[in-house]
Amino acid sequence: MHKDGYYSSGEFAKKANVSVRTIRYYDQQNILKPSLLTAEGVRFYTDSDFTRLQQVLLLKYLGFSLDDIRNMTIGDSDYHVLKNSLELQKRMIEDKIAQMQLVCKAIEETEDSINAGNGVDWSNMLEIIHLTTMEDSMKNQYLNAGNISARINLHSQFSVNKQGWFPWIYEQCNIHKGMRILETGCGDGTLWVDNIGRLAMEGRRSDPDGKKKHNIIVELTDISEGMISDAKRNVKLATESWKERDIDVIFRFRTASCEKTGAKDEQYDLVIANHVLFYCDDVSKALGEIVRVLKPGGMFVCSTYGSRHMQEINRLASGYDKRIALEADKLFEKFGLDNGMGMLEKYFTHVERRDYNDALVVDKAQPLVDYILSCHGNQKEYLVDKYTDFKKYVEKKLESKPIRITKEAGGFVCTK
Repeated sequence: MHKDGYYSSGEFAKKANVSVRTIRYYDQQNILKPSLLTAEGVRFYTDSDFTRLQQVLLLKYLGFSLDDIRNMTIGDSDYHVLKNSLELQKRMIEDKIAQMQLVCKAIEETEDSINAGNGVDWSNMLEIIHLTTMEDSMKNQYLNAGNISARINLHSQFSVNKQGWFPWIYEQCNIHKGMRILETGCGDGTLWVDNIGRLAMEGRRSDPDGKKKHNIIVELTDISEGMISDAKRNVKLATESWKERDIDVIFRFRTASCEKTGAKDEQYDLVIANHVLFYCDDVSKALGEIVRVLKPGGMFVCSTYGSRHMQEINRLASGYDKRIALEADKLFEKFGLDNGMGMLEKYFTHVERRDYNDALVVDKAQPLVDYILSCHGNQKEYLVDKYTDFKKYVEKKLESKPIRITKEAGGFVCTK
């Protein structure tokens, strides 16, 4: 029996240039299920199943395990999902190429050293080992890049406050010429991409006394090498249009954590931690480190959220499946708007709370679904193979009217 628009396992495997055994194995591993399974147990696939297979084979080629792939792919093949997936895959390939070029260079330098009779350069050998064991970093980059993009997209499309979160954060920082700035936990660099024009103009501004001050120096750090790679790429693209102008801003990038910045004592005029502190293993240690690297009179700007933040999204997801919890931990209990002041006052001479007044009014399902899948909870365990059904559930909820979502976010401006 043959159904129009469907391929048997054999036809699907042949068209994809893989074995039937591979297709059946992916089915058994719950990675690539057939679009149709007849009562007789015959499996049929459609053209849209090639989207899922493409993701699986590409990630397998990059060295990910089947368990990784199961969590990194989504059980739907619409063009929105495909476009986002392809963009992330392209970036991973670009980073893999750059990584392999560094490996090749390190090998060539080691060969040259041996040929010159200088023996093995063991520091170079360690670099080769480091570069060839970066799969976990690539996996985290793939996941984090997609997650951050989904969150930013929901807020940028549906926020009532049209100023935007990142321009608001920038405004709290009071950046001016001559500052040395550290952003810890920079993510993909969106804070600087969204404010590059304002930063560039500040870097060009003449000093009232006519004396030349040193550049604005912005150091971006993150514990994820993948995020640093994304930040470099994004900031470079944002600054390209300013290259022909007299800009006095320097960006530097490196991997580091909040608890261990790798910086010298009293090095920065400003430290920024945007939605970062609640991820730290030891918030007190992170605050002590930030005080250490700040100059006397230096400023610390940090952001977080409260207990009511995005509560309607949690109810929406748990309404579909009560087992879903979008947060593994209540991060606001670790460092939030309600308890942050007391924690910060132990380290800074002056602390001021500032609230960002906003809400979301969402009338489209797709950005909401993307956001839910981006959360740090257990939702993928229950939604990866029910993506289409869950999307229809969200669409039905939005049929009568948009959903209004509470935003309880803000931050603290601290002085050392």
